[in-house]
Amino acid sequence: MSALLRLTATETKLFFREPIVVFFALAFAPILLVVLGSIPAMRAPDAGLGGVRPIELYVPVVVAIGVSLFALSGLAPLFAAYREKGVLRRMRTTPVEPAVLLGAQLLMATALSAGTVVVMLAVGRLAFGVDLPRQLPGYLAGYLLLASALFAIGLLVAALAPSSRSAGAIGTLVFFPLAFFGGLWLPRAGMTEVLLTISDLTPLGAGVQALQDATAGHAPQLPHLGVLLGWLVVAGGLAARFFRWE
Repeated sequence: MSALLRLTATETKLFFREPIVVFFALAFAPILLVVLGSIPAMRAPDAGLGGVRPIELYVPVVVAIGVSLFALSGLAPLFAAYREKGVLRRMRTTPVEPAVLLGAQLLMATALSAGTVVVMLAVGRLAFGVDLPRQLPGYLAGYLLLASALFAIGLLVAALAPSSRSAGAIGTLVFFPLAFFGGLWLPRAGMTEVLLTISDLTPLGAGVQALQDATAGHAPQLPHLGVLLGWLVVAGGLAARFFRWE
């Protein structure tokens, strides 16, 4: 545990040396939330959404988008760059196990993204009058599973990609379909039955619904949590299986 914490602290320091990665991982989502909330139509009740203001549905969506950007545009290229620059090869001569290194990356990413989520919830509440989550334990459970699943996917991309540039390209290709089924362009409430079924099987779709349920005061549904857990187990296991030092 002490080795994990020390390595996590080191990884955090290295992370903040990459300003572009820091911007997309931590700053882009709060800025996106401010932009969306500044649109008058987003703050007005929508009859097509049952009288709910669109911004209320979009706060969980932007939270999920922020985590996915951290995972696919931040964590994956950064970790792949370690291999490309020989950092992992040098670490191979130390007692550090791959699982400890992967764990440190996950712990660092989860802690930093959690801080960003707090900022977005505060912005949504103070700037646009969006209610804070009414079911806090359910919201935390949904967020932790969502973050863990997406970071596991990001680490899998990093494990498979031969370079940081290819990791960024793969991450971008993965991000857009995930964002669509997460409701960025078309809210889940407006999806057809087929699209909604597909969305429920994706990490962003299941994660967004879990966060929306908890925000409304309901416990996240077990099928959605199960989907997130499944993505975590499968992607995390494959990331560890295909981990390469060089």
